[in-house]
Amino acid sequence: MTTDAPLIFDATTLPSNDNVNPYAFSVDLNGQWFLQKGKMIAYYGQIDFQGVGHGRLDRLIASSFHSPLHAADWVVAEGHGKLLLADRAFDVNSYDLDDGNLTVRSGNLLAFEPSLSLKQSIIPGFLTLIGTGKFVAASNGEVHFVEPPVRVDPQALVGWADCPSPCHHYDHEYLKGVMGGIRAMTGMGGASGEEHQFEFVGAGTVLVQSTEVLMAERDTGAVPQQAGVPGGGPGGHGGQGGHGGQQSPQLPGQLGSLQRRFGL
Repeated sequence: MTTDAPLIFDATTLPSNDNVNPYAFSVDLNGQWFLQKGKMIAYYGQIDFQGVGHGRLDRLIASSFHSPLHAADWVVAEGHGKLLLADRAFDVNSYDLDDGNLTVRSGNLLAFEPSLSLKQSIIPGFLTLIGTGKFVAASNGEVHFVEPPVRVDPQALVGWADCPSPCHHYDHEYLKGVMGGIRAMTGMGGASGEEHQFEFVGAGTVLVQSTEVLMAERDTGAVPQQAGVPGGGPGGHGGQGGHGGQQSPQLPGQLGSLQRRFGL
């Protein structure tokens, strides 16, 4: 009985700005890219990683990054080589914008070219890319493209392009009776797509993932809590401090994790 040998890549055989498989993407870096922390799994070549806000990158930040709430979640990769991007074995794909605009869930966006300008969406938990260039995003399952008018389960929504921002839609039966009264008093409820949807109208494209389950939440760039990983658990030595490891101070850019966790 024979088994297929694993496919082994090197710097010359990795794809150029294309998927290695459904779960990893290879960026042919020749200059600069913005990366969300924790999404680079390997690289070849001479590449440096600088935090957003470093002095010598001020001009790049001023032209391409306009989301202070998420600044602590991102770095700039600079140099020449091949970058391998992935996110916990979720589906990964690249998309091209041609003088367009696309709003995407902030936790799903892995990387983008500096020719695109990133802005903070008025919808909590989403970011907007404007201009011409390539970006890489992850999803929990395959992404489907649909045209408005359409109503989408909030947990299945990945983003939307070249169309107005959505509004909330609550089914009439859900607003009546006991549950309607509870929601009126507390503002809670409406988590299910059968009760609450995002409604899109006008021209454009909506990106929907093939599951109603959001990508599993994890602090951006966090060290896995596992033995043997420096700073990651029993036996680790990563400066977490005693008493089971103290939490590090919360940075402003990490406030978006609350919004992403609840799919807002």
